[in-house]
Amino acid sequence: MQVLASQRQDRILAEARLHGAVRVADLVQTLDVSDMTVRRDIAELARAGLVRRVHGGALAIDPAGHSAVEPAFATKQGWATAEKTAIAREALTLLEPGQSLALSAGTTTHLLAGLLAADTALRPLTVVTNSLHVADALHAAPPSRSGGTLEVILTGGVRTPSDALVGPVADAALASLRVDHALLGVHGLDAGGATTPNVLEAATDRALVRCAAHVTVLADHSKWGVAGLARIVPLDDVDVLVTDTGLGAHARATLETAVGELRLVAPDPLPEEQR
Repeated sequence: MQVLASQRQDRILAEARLHGAVRVADLVQTLDVSDMTVRRDIAELARAGLVRRVHGGALAIDPAGHSAVEPAFATKQGWATAEKTAIAREALTLLEPGQSLALSAGTTTHLLAGLLAADTALRPLTVVTNSLHVADALHAAPPSRSGGTLEVILTGGVRTPSDALVGPVADAALASLRVDHALLGVHGLDAGGATTPNVLEAATDRALVRCAAHVTVLADHSKWGVAGLARIVPLDDVDVLVTDTGLGAHARATLETAVGELRLVAPDPLPEEQR
């Protein structure tokens, strides 16, 4: 039986509101339609103001203004991949051999971890993280021919939907450390600062910031205007913000005056069928 576009869109909207977000790849299987059909349906919902379109899927727009929905890591991994990859590459240029780093949880920091693992020229390097995915990516690093080491320190803590380890155990571990550079992935970003839906994760991210001499936030343009329940840091505590050229003019103007340095990177163009 043929399913009407309105029926498909109702299903997509229901899934987005239930989970906080949806991925095109998952909807193709669930609805048994083509990739392009799903993307057209999401575009229609976005034009109606019912979802927020991102590369690889859509975010729910909660009419009640709730800010505590936290999509799973696997859900977020397919969003804005070109932008996140470009941001991770730029972040890599900020780092030097011999440094100690703190990497928060997130899909962009996970991409950065993969680059760090592959770049043996940056060793020796010590990375502290509260992210299971970041730790896995770093542990897969090949050995350096020069003998430079890559040391990974994983905090303990309670696991969140984004696979971060948070809470008193993680915070206590970070309180005893000092690192050269903290690099944070965030759920949302606005004039009030960087945010996350998870209160405990915000506290652990603040512990990451407190132990660092330098703070960089990695956030693609779709994060702007998204407000999570808990603030991590205000904008004036951010030394460098790396984002992409999809960021709007008003957001650029706000960030240029608020953060220490704003870096805009252009993602590699996607094939038309993936836009």
